[in-house]
Amino acid sequence: MKVFLREFLRPWKLGTLTMGTMTLVMGSFVVQAPDWDIGISIIMAFLAYLTAPLFVQALYKRKFNVASALLPLAWLSVDGFYTLYWSIVNPFALVMRDANFMVSMPLYLIMGIFWSYNGSLKDFIRDFRLAIFR
Repeated sequence: MKVFLREFLRPWKLGTLTMGTMTLVMGSFVVQAPDWDIGISIIMAFLAYLTAPLFVQALYKRKFNVASALLPLAWLSVDGFYTLYWSIVNPFALVMRDANFMVSMPLYLIMGIFWSYNGSLKDFIRDFRLAIFR
């Protein structure tokens, strides 16, 4: 549990979460979409941060029983809370649900890959260079 918590509290991961969330929040001002606001930006970013690395690691390690157990959390992060939020705030915004899923799911998986790295930023950069420039 200690190692698990340490990975979620790494400064580079929290920094990328913060930058990504800020980008989503700024995007809610720039893009005039009925389903994009500050609230949903923060909710979806935070849920992705908590669940995407676990889901991606389970898939990568071929622990399909674990991945299937985590699938409801992935759905909640990508679509479930989005649907619940807009059902309460503005049901009209749900006309964008399909478009949101098509953007959110790939982004969820990409960030899950990125955040599933266990190590410091220095280690991440070293390993990334080794993988690319062998």
